[in-house]
Amino acid sequence: MSTTRRVSAVLGMGLIFGAFVGAGLGVLWWRLAPRVDITGDAGGLADFRGKGLLASDVAFTALAFVAGVLITIGLARMRREHLLQVLMAALASSAVGTATMWWVGRTLGSVDIDGLAGTQQDAAQAPLVLHMPAVLLVWPIAAALVVTVLALEDWLSGLRARSASARKLSA
Repeated sequence: MSTTRRVSAVLGMGLIFGAFVGAGLGVLWWRLAPRVDITGDAGGLADFRGKGLLASDVAFTALAFVAGVLITIGLARMRREHLLQVLMAALASSAVGTATMWWVGRTLGSVDIDGLAGTQQDAAQAPLVLHMPAVLLVWPIAAALVVTVLALEDWLSGLRARSASARKLSA
């Protein structure tokens, strides 16, 4: 029985894993990312206090990097003989996964700041946002890094095999 998989199967699995893992990591990001406390005054202006403004970006980056590495390794195990197709599937997976992760985390972590002025609540937590949009590229960069390492390993093993066969011929 052949274990060679079609590229459509690898791409499909990448998209499915990207969506499900992205949704799960969005919830995890929402739970792990520290929030900045805000206080509202009668005029509806919000005063941001705290040092955790970029901590949500760091949490998103760490989760996206781990997901990019692990999912790409799984896709490479499905179709290692064609790394370009693995890269395409991993990039598609990362696009779906990053968008899902960002949307789920942002939706769960949203708060109506303008409506805060009409309540009796003195303090609330700021919505969960990314302050550096470039962290959305971490998952695809991690995927490309894994494929690059695998291609380098394949190239080096090919060089070793050629040098071993050249030594056998010369001996």
